[in-house]
Amino acid sequence: MKLLIYSHFFRPSVGGVETIVESLARGLADFRTTGGEAEFDVTIVTQAVAGEFKDNSFPFRVVRQPTLRKLWHLVRTSDVVHLAGPSLAPLFLAWLSRKPVVLEHHGYQAICPNGILVYQPDGTICPGYFQARRYEKCWGCQNSQLSRSRSVLGLILMFPRHWLARMVSRNLAITKHVLERHKLPRAQVVYYGIGDPFGVENSSIPEVNGSGKVCFAFVGRFVPEKGIPIFLKAARLLMKEGYAFEVRLIGDGPERAKIESIIKRDELDDYVRITGYLAGAPLAEALKDVSVVVMPSIWEETAGLAAIEQMMRGRLVIASEIGGLSEIVGNTGLCFPAGNADALAERMKTVLRVPALSDSMGQQARQRALHLFARHRMIEEHAGIYAELLQ
Repeated sequence: MKLLIYSHFFRPSVGGVETIVESLARGLADFRTTGGEAEFDVTIVTQAVAGEFKDNSFPFRVVRQPTLRKLWHLVRTSDVVHLAGPSLAPLFLAWLSRKPVVLEHHGYQAICPNGILVYQPDGTICPGYFQARRYEKCWGCQNSQLSRSRSVLGLILMFPRHWLARMVSRNLAITKHVLERHKLPRAQVVYYGIGDPFGVENSSIPEVNGSGKVCFAFVGRFVPEKGIPIFLKAARLLMKEGYAFEVRLIGDGPERAKIESIIKRDELDDYVRITGYLAGAPLAEALKDVSVVVMPSIWEETAGLAAIEQMMRGRLVIASEIGGLSEIVGNTGLCFPAGNADALAERMKTVLRVPALSDSMGQQARQRALHLFARHRMIEEHAGIYAELLQ
């Protein structure tokens, strides 16, 4: 089967979508029939520039920044088209070609002009103004962040994007929350899947190698939606009460300067350390003495790949009760109302008072991750959907 996967962002760009798309493509490229033959001939199409990255390291073909004519040819010569998000050009060409199209929703671009369901004028969660045909609200939201011309264009393009999303062969939602938010036809849930970092499912979890203090960590991009200031406010409350602990912020992004200023202003220098962006072995090393991972998002996370990754590592996750996060964590983590620093501080106190809780709940989190978020399950479910549509 000739499978075209279109992902606007891809390696060397870094992010959750890039990670999942690469993992899926690698898994499908290795997928074999009962006779041992390759099931899929995979081609990744992306707008990301390779730079110094070597595409020949992949077990699949990568086409970067194709012309419209080239993209049309790639779509026409494929058996199935998989879109990692509703990018308008490939979505339209795939519809025009009458090919089976699988559209996977990693964000909210099909139902929201800014793609994150946040009403920008006041930072509140959008109730779904575009779907409710409250277009004046979408206009006000866009216009508060963009120029008038870009606001108009962004709103106009939403109409064909949403219509085309309703026309695809299958809409894939990465959580039940995303499924319910989009309300698109021919839709089903396929959870993210990741590999076991310890190599063998159900293997024992390496013990946390700590200094005696409980270490809370954030892993992800430093952007407003992630709610890092809420985490720092909770840390300040605990500091004032005399608790001993550490906070590690693993990541980077446009909000770094603001975060550093908060740390300095609130005199948290002795408690908080920023590592910068880490991956692979350096990330694993930085997480060795981390007992708890905190995800204080203030927007409706579609899934929370970082939560899944840390659950798979046997870490207790404290997460905002919003979007797909609480669905991912389930009853194996601790949740708090989004944006409520006092409630987050109380959850952190629970761990500080009973440190063994992080080990017991971390074990439960790992078992949940192995059951629901295994990589082989994600690959097999996608393969089954492609085969069904082609038939």
